[in-house]
Amino acid sequence: MHSNDNQPDAAAHGLQGLGVLVTRPQHQAEPFCRLIEQAGGDAIRFPVLEVTDPGDSTALNKRLDQLAEYQIAIFISANAVRYAMSRIQARAGLPAGLRIAAIGRASARELQHMGVEVNDCPSRQFDSEALLALPGFADVAGQRILIFRGEGGREHLASVLRERGATVDYAEVYRRIRPAADTTNLMQRWARGEIQVITLTSVEALRNLYELVGKLGRQWLLHTDLIVASERIQQQAQSLGLSASITVACNASDAAMLECLVQWRQSHPFRE
Repeated sequence: MHSNDNQPDAAAHGLQGLGVLVTRPQHQAEPFCRLIEQAGGDAIRFPVLEVTDPGDSTALNKRLDQLAEYQIAIFISANAVRYAMSRIQARAGLPAGLRIAAIGRASARELQHMGVEVNDCPSRQFDSEALLALPGFADVAGQRILIFRGEGGREHLASVLRERGATVDYAEVYRRIRPAADTTNLMQRWARGEIQVITLTSVEALRNLYELVGKLGRQWLLHTDLIVASERIQQQAQSLGLSASITVACNASDAAMLECLVQWRQSHPFRE
């Protein structure tokens, strides 16, 4: 799928009457919800992740104090940029000569908005595998790399970089928690047939949604189609027994998810 950072022309009215459950964190959901609504859809907001400060900043502050000792800094997400840069700017700022990498366009944009030049960013697939495939990461032997991320998460990026001879550390600048949620309205809308498809951009979001909706909600969840941002989410959904169709977007950006929604809608006309 082709994607860009603006609403695709094909989506002008491509979601007319479609009820889309949006599970992004509240502070990140609105741009995507607006795109859905501009395309004629009904964006149903139900955040399943909340982003907050790390529980203990001791290890993080130590890493930040040693920032000048690293050659490369990798930002995993836009949240990583926001939470890291506020702390970095409160100190001495980014050291001169530090190579900056961002896994996705949203992260790169956040850095650029803060006046930070991004040296490496995948052009299409926005994940660890795409970053590792860039020429600048083929030979990292002897380099020290700091990965800015949330608490926990995948180990694949660090593992491969270490295999290539780099020393890799984490700066865990935020944590994701499952919010308290009142599912009453969600259950009512599902029961009325107002939710046709669910969008999910992380494995953790899927797990949280599964837990939040409870036993009753899972009966609806099992049979509601999904638009997901990666094959890893698809595999997790299948392992949970979700039997509806699962469509994988080319990445987690708003534009890519919207384009995938429009294509899904074209192949799933409503039955009257």
